[in-house]
Amino acid sequence: MTQAAGKEVRYSTKTKRVLHILLKVIVAVVIAILLFIAIVYTVNKISGLTEQKRMEQYGQHVSVDGKQMNVFIQGQGEETIVILPGYGTVAPALDFKPLLSELIPYYKVVVIEPFGYGLSDQTQKERSTENIVSEIHEALQSLHINRYILMGHSISGIYSLEYVNQYPNEVRAFIGLDSSVPTLSEQKIDSSDTDPVKWFRNLGFARLQLKLSADPYEGLPYDQQTKEQLNMLIRKNMYNNTQLNEAVSMYSNFEAAEQLTFPTNLPVLFFVQANHPVTDRWIPEHEKQIEESVHGEMVLLDAGHYLYRSHPKEISEKIRDFTRGLK
Repeated sequence: MTQAAGKEVRYSTKTKRVLHILLKVIVAVVIAILLFIAIVYTVNKISGLTEQKRMEQYGQHVSVDGKQMNVFIQGQGEETIVILPGYGTVAPALDFKPLLSELIPYYKVVVIEPFGYGLSDQTQKERSTENIVSEIHEALQSLHINRYILMGHSISGIYSLEYVNQYPNEVRAFIGLDSSVPTLSEQKIDSSDTDPVKWFRNLGFARLQLKLSADPYEGLPYDQQTKEQLNMLIRKNMYNNTQLNEAVSMYSNFEAAEQLTFPTNLPVLFFVQANHPVTDRWIPEHEKQIEESVHGEMVLLDAGHYLYRSHPKEISEKIRDFTRGLK
């Protein structure tokens, strides 16, 4: 064998050895990843079953469109306030608890948990504004609640625009809690965009994500038991199909709402964060919504988007002052 041939053989042997080691490393990494996914999946399944047994029931179920919608009612006041949650508020009846505590001595308060939220069923029906409004109204009709003040947080400001125009003889006033405005639309999401999210959820990584995230209720006026229930319901409802469907429908819902305005004779009260982190149009666009109102007011709060969590007392006091002027 020539010297060149010997070198070639040694080089070939060395290359094979390196490739063999590299293959072993790749296989080990793949096995480690699959093992990690299996552990995350298993922990999520076991934890989900355990938490399901620990979840406490609250509110009452109302039959809507053949499914069960959860509605939470507290207070004995003569005036009724119906609260609609923002997008992704996983357990509205518990999430609104600080504000409820301030309101129920003076009002009858009804918190709607739409399909896909709280203890309500999920639905495959499109999450168009029309369907959501119809379902909420059906729930209230079943409870014989026919005259009320409508209060909406975030995206429910869009749904409420449709609602107050559909049922003007039922809604006495509208109160917006940093409510969305049609002119500041959310980004368009296609149904295909949600497929990776479903895999992420189904494999259990949503639970891991929450585990690594900060507690959204830290330092806020929630007792430990309520926080535990909230966190379990977050893990139960996060990225569920109904809420993902709502996200896909959101852009078209904003577009449809651009043609709507609040009736001029409807009293409207906005609570708005004073310093929006993304746009400087937040306050001006809310001002436009009430510029034609006979009775329109806006209160600026030094707070974040979930201002009802951090400023329940100020909000409640202003609502009481506002509703005294209602006829």
